[in-house]
Amino acid sequence: MSLKTTIDGDIKKAMLAKNKEELDALRSIKSMILLAETEKGAATELTPEAENKLLMKAAKQRKESAEIFQKEGRTDLAQKEQFQLDIISRYLPKQLTEAEIVEAVKKVIAQVGATGPQDMGKVMGAATKALAGQADGKVISEWVKKLLNP
Repeated sequence: MSLKTTIDGDIKKAMLAKNKEELDALRSIKSMILLAETEKGAATELTPEAENKLLMKAAKQRKESAEIFQKEGRTDLAQKEQFQLDIISRYLPKQLTEAEIVEAVKKVIAQVGATGPQDMGKVMGAATKALAGQADGKVISEWVKKLLNP
């Protein structure tokens, strides 16, 4: 079942439950999906990879917004962003733990045959592809740097 179909079903459930906050979050996700589908040159249906990429982008935006609002002392807005992030997280694949990310990056380094910092580009390309949707790019990048610079 596509993400769009799942979101539509959850929107109906939120409407029946009269859960306004959840409904707003779900509608924003559906809006992003519809925008991506109607983009120039886009396929009519999004692939699961494209859906995950879209959700990761939305989650990252919500997380950054919540952090900014928290710094500025706007806890009401930070809570709203955090709630939307929690809703988006429901549809993301299971996120890897720090240890799982380290193991995956080590495997990629071995596969690519990287020997030092000069190979970071090769490792990052393969690692982000292998861990797409399961880990944040910043975390992957930090571990690649640490493991390539002993």
